[in-house]
Amino acid sequence: MEWTDEGIVLGTRRHGEANAIAELMTRGHGRHLGLVRGGAGSRQRPVLQAGNVVRAVWRARLDEHLGNFAIEPLRLRGAATIESAHAVYGVTHLAALCRLLPERDPHPELHDRLSEVLDRLGDGMAAAALVVRFELQILTELGFGLDLESCASTGQGDDLIYVSPKSGRAVSRVAGEPWRDRLLRLPAFLSDEAPASPDDLADGFTLTGYFLARHVLEPRGIAFADAREGFVAAVLGRRQGPSL
Repeated sequence: MEWTDEGIVLGTRRHGEANAIAELMTRGHGRHLGLVRGGAGSRQRPVLQAGNVVRAVWRARLDEHLGNFAIEPLRLRGAATIESAHAVYGVTHLAALCRLLPERDPHPELHDRLSEVLDRLGDGMAAAALVVRFELQILTELGFGLDLESCASTGQGDDLIYVSPKSGRAVSRVAGEPWRDRLLRLPAFLSDEAPASPDDLADGFTLTGYFLARHVLEPRGIAFADAREGFVAAVLGRRQGPSL
C-alpha cells in the first residue's frame, strides 16, 4: 500500500531512540499516523514541529498497519509559531480538535480551514475568529452542525442575534426577547462577515464551546485541553467561564 499527500503536522511522539510516530492532518487521507525513521533526530525534528506543512509518502504492507512516512518539508511554520503565546496555544488547541475526528477519515474542507487558520495565526484577533469558525466546522463534520441561517421560530433570516441551546438553531431578536437570558449569543461575524470585536469573539467561543462540550466531549468523558483557555486568554485577555 502506498499513497502521497500533503499533510499538516499535528504532533509527534518518540518511538525508540531515533524514530518518531508522526500525526498528520492530510487532505485526502484525514488524520493519519505513521512511523518516521530518524524522526527523533536533529535533522527531522524541525520538520516535524506542529503546524508545519509536509509532503508525505505513506507505505505499508497492509492498509490497517501503522506504516512508514517519508517526509519532505513544504512550509515550516514552527519558528514563527513559538514567537507568541497565543500561537503556541492555538496550534495545540487546533491539533486537539482534529483528534476528535476518526482516524483516516478524509475531511478536505477541514484540512483547508486548518491551513487558513495557521496562515493567519500571527494576527491574534483574525486567528481567533477563524478558530471559532473552525470549531463550528468540527461540529458540522461530526454531525452536530448548527443552523445559523434562519430563525427557529419565524423562519426569517434577519436580525439573528441568539442561538437556542436546545436546538442549535438561530433565533431572531424579536422572537428571542422573552427568553433572552436562556439563549446563547450569536456574534455578528458568524452571520454577516462583520468585523469581530473582543466581546463578539468571547460570545463565539462560548457558543462553540457549549455545543462541543455537550455533543462531543462530554459523551466521550473528556474535556477541552487547557490550550483552548490559554488561547482565548492570550488573545482576548480574559478567561472563558464554564459552558452554559
